[in-house]
Amino acid sequence: MIRAESLPVKRGLIFFFSSLLYALCQMLLSNIVMEDDLWKNFHIQLSAHYIVVFAMCVADYQLLLFLNKHLPYPKNIIYRIIAELTGLIAICFILLSVFNFLIYNVLLVSHEGMPSFLTKFALAMLTNTPILLVFELIHYFQSEQKAIADSEKAQREALLFEHETLKSQINPHFLFNSLNVLSSLTYINPENANKFTKALSKTYRYVLSLNRQPQVTVAEELDALDSYLFLMRMRFEDSFNFTIEKTASRQESKIIPLTLQLLLENAFKHNIATEESPLHIRLTIGSEYITLENSIQPTSDTDKGGIGLKYISKQYELYAKKVIVQHTGSLFIVQIPYIAP
Repeated sequence: MIRAESLPVKRGLIFFFSSLLYALCQMLLSNIVMEDDLWKNFHIQLSAHYIVVFAMCVADYQLLLFLNKHLPYPKNIIYRIIAELTGLIAICFILLSVFNFLIYNVLLVSHEGMPSFLTKFALAMLTNTPILLVFELIHYFQSEQKAIADSEKAQREALLFEHETLKSQINPHFLFNSLNVLSSLTYINPENANKFTKALSKTYRYVLSLNRQPQVTVAEELDALDSYLFLMRMRFEDSFNFTIEKTASRQESKIIPLTLQLLLENAFKHNIATEESPLHIRLTIGSEYITLENSIQPTSDTDKGGIGLKYISKQYELYAKKVIVQHTGSLFIVQIPYIAP
């Protein structure tokens, strides 16, 4: 395995020898076109050609970085090609002008027997175009490798998310509390006990159905949330109130499964909910975000288990989306972005 600190050295050596070989090829081509003696002042010719190739490499690399930032290929291919061609012409013209000035005005080399500016410009374009194409190919393959690596990472994260989500939902505390409520309802209110059993079954069925479903619609998530809310109402009775407000029609928009349920679970986990001091929770379906806010009534002994808000945020980062968290002192607010419209 190549050590990380040796990679820059290895890449530098590869660049040096490949650019030197390319300069040698260009020197050979130039001598053929100009019908010059290849071995006459060989070291001076090679040094001059290498300086030109090196300068072109630096300029082309900077051009590529600029275009990748401001005009990437997926944005507009035609404009990108035009911009690259314009950049190539500008680089060749500027470099040729600088080298001509150095040769004729600084080194005072005679113009006699030297090719015209147009001929040298054509050779410069012929030399520079393959350099930019090579940089483009290198960038393309690196982008492909990064995309594959990101995809594999996303798959691993998705599998971990499924595992942790399922573990969170089937943890002993959740089951213990649910079974306690069910046991009490069996004697006190058999009808509610039956409804509680169906809601619990629906909640677990929804979790298990997410095995190959990295995204769900808002409508699906809200439907599953109804069952979870029923379980919480049976457990906490009048110790919390939940309101939902829909200010935009985003029923078919996509979010990560169990986002809302996990946020509600965190609200109950980290706050006190009693009849004397009920927990207030409001869910708003907005045009850009789903917003969940709850009153802050912190518990003295908070269970730190489960997925947590940090992990939810990490899942959305895989889709280049940011979860916004606000703490106003009296309210805890979480804004969830839509993954797809």
